[in-house]
Amino acid sequence: MIRLTEVGPRDGLQNEKSIIPLETKVAFINTLSQTGLKEIEAGAFVSAKAIPQMADSDEVIKRIDRAPGVIYSALVPNEAGLDRALTAKVDKIAVFTAASETFNQKNIRATIKESIERFRPVINRAKAARLAIRGYVSTAFHCPYEGAVAPERVLPVIEELLALGADEISIGDTIGKANPDEVRALLELTLKKFSAVRVVLHFHDTYGRAIENALTAWKEFGVTGFDASAGGLGGCPYAPGASGNVATEDLLEVFKKQGAEIPAQSWAAANAAQALANHLDHPLRSRWAKSNEPHG
Repeated sequence: MIRLTEVGPRDGLQNEKSIIPLETKVAFINTLSQTGLKEIEAGAFVSAKAIPQMADSDEVIKRIDRAPGVIYSALVPNEAGLDRALTAKVDKIAVFTAASETFNQKNIRATIKESIERFRPVINRAKAARLAIRGYVSTAFHCPYEGAVAPERVLPVIEELLALGADEISIGDTIGKANPDEVRALLELTLKKFSAVRVVLHFHDTYGRAIENALTAWKEFGVTGFDASAGGLGGCPYAPGASGNVATEDLLEVFKKQGAEIPAQSWAAANAAQALANHLDHPLRSRWAKSNEPHG
C-alpha cells in the first residue's frame, strides 16, 4: 500500500499570496478527510509574521471534522509551537531542519546543529504526550543557495533526528531539481542503515521529474511513503523559484496504473483541490487539472 501524507493544507497553502479564508481551509481539510487518505498535515504552529497563511492553524484544527482513522498533523518549530499543538490536540507533530547550512539559516535562523538541539525538548515532550513525530530534512538534493547537496551530508542529519526520537523522516527535494540518479544515490546510502518504512520522500515538481523520482524510489527501493499536495499546490518562501509539490491526484493515478495499491482515488483528491480554485490567484498546477478530465 502506498502511504501518502497530504500536505496541501500546510505546505500547499503556506506560500500563497492571497490569504485563504478560514472556512475554506476547514472545508478543504474536511473534503480531504473523506477521500480515503490516512494522514493530513493540517497546519503549522509557526510565527504568523513569518508565514501569515498559517496564522489561523489553531482555529482551523479546532473546527475541522476529524474522520476516524485519519491522522492530523502539524508543523512545530519550537516548544511554544508544541504548546499550541498540544492544545489543538493534533495526532502527530513535525519538526524541520535542512541538509544545507545556508538554507537553514535563511529558513529558521539557526545552524543545523542548533536546530536539532532546539528539537530535543520538543521531541521529548511530544513523546511523553504519546504523539507520533516526523522529522523533515529539506534541501536533501539541491539547495537554492549552495547547489547540489551530497548524500553524505544528508545522512548525518537523518541519523540525528532518528536518534532524538523521530518516528519517520521526510526527505525533501525542496526546489524540485532532483533526478532519479540522485534519488538512487541518496536511498542507497540511507537504506543501508534505516528501514524504508521510516523514510518518506517529499518531491516538488519544478522540473517535471517528481513522479519519475517517486516511481524510482518505489520500484527500485521499496519506499512506499510519499508527501503530496492536492492540486499541486505549494512552494517554499525560502526557496526562490521552487514550484508546487507533486500533485496528490497525479501521484495516485500513476501509482494505480503501475499496479500499486493506493489509499484514495485520484478524482477524489482532484475534487478537493478544485474547491480551492476560486480563492487562488493562479490555476491549479496538477496535470489532472490541466487535462480537464472529469472528476468522479
